Amino acid sequence: MNFLRRRLSDSSFVANLPNGYMMDLQRPDNSTSNPVSPATERRQQPIQQPTALSSGTSIFNSISSAMKQTTQAATGLTEPSATPVPVAQQKPQILLIIDDPHTDWPKYFQGKKVNGEYEIRVEQAEFSELNLAAYSTAGCMVDMQVIRNGTKVVRSFKPDFVLIRQHAYSMALGEDFRSLIIGLQYGGVHSVNSLFSIYNFCSKPWVFSQLIKIVNSLGPEKFPLVEQTFFPSHKQMK
Repeated sequence: MNFLRRRLSDSSFVANLPNGYMMDLQRPDNSTSNPVSPATERRQQPIQQPTALSSGTSIFNSISSAMKQTTQAATGLTEPSATPVPVAQQKPQILLIIDDPHTDWPKYFQGKKVNGEYEIRVEQAEFSELNLAAYSTAGCMVDMQVIRNGTKVVRSFKPDFVLIRQHAYSMALGEDFRSLIIGLQYGGVHSVNSLFSIYNFCSKPWVFSQLIKIVNSLGPEKFPLVEQTFFPSHKQMK
């Protein structure tokens, strides 16, 4: 074959060939002496497969469409899905219990749920272990520093409910926690026992004045009350 290629590439050899000889040699390869039937040609034609480019383009378009929908949903361009959030993913409700450590309140709320949906997370501390900041539009943020098994625990959280089992005020030094009651009320924290009543009970004469109203309404026979006398200060008692 190499020999024939060299000979055919020689211009002097081609010039000495008879007329029409090279025409036969220059015919296309599909012009053979034994033509193939049309049916055979159809069988021999390779089946065209989809190109990789078209398949890749289709997948990319699908991914781009999905990413576009996700981005629009995140930016609020499309309506959010109406599918409810699973119960397991909902944020638990925080219950702040103000009481001494002698009562283990978390065990009483273990496994309980608010409205059968929300888990309850109990945070227990005494008045002296709490500090807070209340905002007119952002609610109440509580800081807690407690000692548990010799370890200091510091936490900050936003309570959803509060249960108060301690007196908020006494005559002892450093036992006036009325400001915390005001802060919880200011922050709009829901209370199991009324914050209004707790604040009123910080003043015994104020409570007694409410009892006097009940006596005047029902009568001493139905609502007996021990007689007392009120003085604005100890000076008037003399």
